[in-house]
Order: sequence, then C-alpha cells, then structure tokens
Amino acid sequence: MGVPQAMQTLSERAAFTRESLQKSQTITDSMVAILGSFDHRLSALETAMRPTQIRTHSIRKAHENIDKTLKAAELILAQFDLTRKAEAKILRGPHEDLESYLEAMDQLRSIVHFFNCNKSYKSNAGVLNHVNNLLAKANLKIEEEFRQLLTSYSKPVEPDRLFDCLPHSLRPSSGSPGHQGEATGKNPSSTNHSEHNKSLETAVYTAPTLIPPRILPLLHDLAQQMSQAGHQQQLYKIYRETRASALEQSLRKLGVEKLTKDDVQKMQWEVLEAKIGNWIHFMRIAVKLLFSGEKKVCGQIFDGVDSLRDQCFAEVTANSVAVLLSFGDAIAKSKRSPEKLFVLLDMYEIMRELHSEIETIFEGQACVEMRESSLSLTKRLAQTAQETFGDFEEAVEKDATKTAVLDGTVHPLTSYVINYVKFLFDYQSTLKQLFQEFGEGDADAQLASVTTQIMLALQNNLDGKSKQYKDPALTQLFLMNNIHYIVRSVRRSEAKDLLGDDWVQIHRRIVQQHANQYKRVSWAKILQCLSIQGAASSGGGGAIAEAGSGSGVSRAMVKDRYKTFNIQFEELHQRQSQWTVPDSELRESLRLAVAEVLLPAYRSFIKRFGPMIENGKNPHKYIRYTPEDLEHMLSEFFEGKTLNELKR
Repeated sequence: MGVPQAMQTLSERAAFTRESLQKSQTITDSMVAILGSFDHRLSALETAMRPTQIRTHSIRKAHENIDKTLKAAELILAQFDLTRKAEAKILRGPHEDLESYLEAMDQLRSIVHFFNCNKSYKSNAGVLNHVNNLLAKANLKIEEEFRQLLTSYSKPVEPDRLFDCLPHSLRPSSGSPGHQGEATGKNPSSTNHSEHNKSLETAVYTAPTLIPPRILPLLHDLAQQMSQAGHQQQLYKIYRETRASALEQSLRKLGVEKLTKDDVQKMQWEVLEAKIGNWIHFMRIAVKLLFSGEKKVCGQIFDGVDSLRDQCFAEVTANSVAVLLSFGDAIAKSKRSPEKLFVLLDMYEIMRELHSEIETIFEGQACVEMRESSLSLTKRLAQTAQETFGDFEEAVEKDATKTAVLDGTVHPLTSYVINYVKFLFDYQSTLKQLFQEFGEGDADAQLASVTTQIMLALQNNLDGKSKQYKDPALTQLFLMNNIHYIVRSVRRSEAKDLLGDDWVQIHRRIVQQHANQYKRVSWAKILQCLSIQGAASSGGGGAIAEAGSGSGVSRAMVKDRYKTFNIQFEELHQRQSQWTVPDSELRESLRLAVAEVLLPAYRSFIKRFGPMIENGKNPHKYIRYTPEDLEHMLSEFFEGKTLNELKR
C-alpha cells in the first residue's frame, strides 16, 4: 500500500473517533440532567413523609412503654402472690414442716430485696412493712422452735448409758454409779498397774448419743436462720443454758460432787480414797465421752457459724470442767501423807493420759482457760507427788511406832515399806516421768537412788527398834527376820533389777550374820554345859582324865551339868517357841543350824558322862531328854505359840 492511501485511512479513523466522543458527551449530559431531576423529587418526597415517620416512632415508643409497664405490673403482682403464699406458711409455724417454713422465710427476704431495689413503686413502703413484720414474726417462731427442740432433746445421760460406752475393763462391777471396775494401784491384790495402763491405751470407747442424729440437721438449720436474722445473742443464750444444764446434770447423776479443800481435809482416808478413785473414773468419762460428745454436737449445730461455735462450747463446759478440776486441786493442796502418794500418782496419770484429748477438745482462744487449768492441775499433782515421795523416806527413818513385835517377827513398818516400794515399781514409768519433769537427771538412776535410800532408812529404823528387846538373841532374830523379808521381797520384784545383784548378795550375808549372832548369843551358854573340857576343868578335885575313864569328874558335878542343861533348854524352848520366824525355809534352816551344833554335843556328853548317872539313883531325874526328844522340841521353836499351847 502506498503512503497516500495510508494517510487517507488514518484520516477516516480519526474522524470516526471524534464523532463517537461527541455522541458520548451528549449521552452523559442527558444522564446528568435526568439524575438532577431525581434528586429534586426525592427531597420533596422526604419532606412530605417526615410527619408520618414522627407519628410512627411515637406509636412504637408508646407500645414499648406499655409492654414495660405490663411486665412491671406482672412482677409486682408476682411478689404479692409470693408474699401471700409465704405468709400462709409463716402463720402455720415451723413445727410441722420446717423445710417449707425456711423456704418461705427465704422467699420473704427475696421480696424485701426486690422492693429495696425498686424504690420507685408507690406501694413499696407498705409492702416492705408488711413483709418485714412477717419476717420478725417468723424469726420469733424460729427462736421458739429452736428452744423447744433443743430443750426436748437435751436430757441428762444416765450413768448406765455412759458405762455401756466404756471399754469392758472400765465398766463398773456393781450398780453403784461411782463404783469403778478399774484397778487404781492402791489395792495390793489389784492387777499389775503398768499392764493395766497398757491395756487402756488400746481400749475402745463408744461415743454416746447426746442428741438424736435426725434432730441435729433441724437444729443446725434453725441456728443458721437465727444467725442470719442477727439473733446471735439469743441463739447463744438458749444453747448455753440448755446444754450446760444437761451436761451438769449428767455429771451429778454420775456422782460428781463439788468439794472444797476443807471438805477434803475433814474426810476419813477410806472415804477420800474411794472418792479419788471415782474422780479418776469421772474424768475419763467426762473427757472421752461427755466433753468430746458436746464438741461434736456443738460443731454440727453451729457448722457455718464459727463465731458462735467455739464460744458456745466453752460456755457449756466451763462449769463442769471447773467442778472436776477443783476436786483435783483440793487433793493436791491437802495435807501430805505417805498413803496419798499412790492416789496422787493415779491422778497425775489420768491427767497425763487425757492431756492430748483435752488439748484437742478445748482448742482455740475461747477454751484457753480450761486448757491452762488442766495443765496447772497436772503440774500441781506432779509437784505434790514428788514432795510426798520425798517425805516418805524421812518418815520411814523417823518412824517412832511403839508397836512392839514381841515374837521378833517382821515388823508392820517393814511390810508397809516393802509393799510401798513394790507399788512404786508398778508406777515406775510415772515416777520416771516425774523425775524428767523436774529435771533431775537420769530417771532410772534417780529411781534406783531413791529406792536405795528408802531401804537404808528402813534398816536404820529397824536397828533402832531392835534395841527395844532386852534379850539380845531376840534382837538378832528380829533383825534376821526383817532383813530376810526385805531381801526376799526385792528378789521377787522389779526392784532387783534396779538395786542390782550386789545389793541382794550383801543383804543376804547380813541375814546370815544375824542368824550366826543369834546362835552365838542364844546357845553359847548351854553348849558350854555340854563341853567335855568345861566339865573336866570344873571338876572339884584337880585334873580330869577323859570322860570315858570317869576319873576326876564327880557324879555330883555331872548331875549339876545335866540339871543346868535341862533348866536352860526348857527355858529356851518355852521362850523361843513363842518367837516367830515366819519364812518356812528360814525357820527350818535356823533349826537345822542349831541342831547341827546342839545334838552332836548332847550325844557326846551322854555317851561320856551318861553311865555315871544311869548307874545311880533316879537317872531320869537328870537325863530327861534323849537326843530325839531334843530334836522334836527344836521343831517347835519359832512357831509363835502361846503359853497355853505350850502347856498343852
């Protein structure tokens, strides 16, 4: 294609483009004109519809207000309806249906809350007054119901019911309320005290029913309502008075008495000892059964009302605890005497046994006085027991009992002291605890030292008492009997392990020394009568040959020897058959020891000098006894016979 032709084509295309642009501009101008006319029309329409829109909005707001008013009216009417229903339940009272009654009270509180939150209602004040009056009446009825229900079921527990809750080993063996089945250690025939205490460690106690389980939830709900209503003081007063009275009556029925120090001082020991035994029993029952039971009841009723729970329990138990502890204080402060040591130790033991339970039961600030009083009594009993223990050694050494033991047997002081020491060993764990409590070093060494001192004090006193005898032979027999009794008792008791074998062996030798002294003092003179050498040397006319030859010994001298022997032996037989060696083995041993020196000497004397008499006139007048006769008569020595028995 040539250039001219190309230029023509471009020119044609440019003309077509200009034409198209002009048409487009024309269409655009037309559309702008049309849209402009629409804007004017819409503005006019909006102006025309505005009054209608305003009326529609007003109608809608009116409908909304009417709906709100109707709903508010419905709510108010519902509150009136609820009030009416709750009022009907309140007027019926809580006794028949407590759960429904409490629901009604909760409903009334909700109604009060509703009107307090909607104070714009014109009927607000009237309704609130009515509902609050109903609530006040309901709270009074709740208070009365709580009082009646608690009083009805707060009866004292009979002693038999309490005894049934104890382990079998602690149950009374008779119908007496105060009679206890346990051994307290003061009765010599009682079971071993330590073993008894060990058995108590595993003893099972059954909790008594103080208030029926089905009643406790009702009391709890009532207590909650009273607390929520702000009636805590009324609740506290009702509970304290009712439960404290029931607890105190339970203890009185059991046998608990309020005794002062003066009352205790006036009592005879047997009466006081029985009351102490009962007190130990009462303490165990009170703490393990009654106080622990009260703690559980109080905890269940006041669950959720912690501010009242501890204070109520403290007030309920305070007087009962004080009465029980006051008796212990009176005993601890009373005049000390040796026989009181064991009951003091019993009392100390029960307080220590119950210590952890008392600390647990009487926890918290409200019960601090009870805990402190209990601990104070425990320490006071320990102090008094230790002082009494110290007094005993001094009392033994200074005992000035004038009771004469005429037959040389074991003195009452000896048996008393030995029994005392044996009982001490039943309490050795308690005594060791006492020593530790007062910081006196090694407890075993301390107990051994005290026991040794008591034994020494007893021996010193016995030495003094032995000097009352005019007959030196009886002096030795008395000491032999008493030291032998001490040694035998120690060997058969736990004291042997504490005092040791050396102590036992030393005192066995002392017994033998007194036996030897008895033989020397009592039989030396009569044996001298039977001495061949003595007979020969006392012959009236010069030197004497052997008795077999008979030369140098006059018949008169031999007769005199027989006569003297008979008189002395008969006197010894009469006197010493009234003496007593209570231990059979020691008695036979002593007789044998006498026979071993007397009979051979007598046989020898008869053999050598008997023929001189037998060949003479009336030999039986002088040779009254055969060796067999003497042996038989020796078997009557130390039997404690009376003169009448000897004459027969």
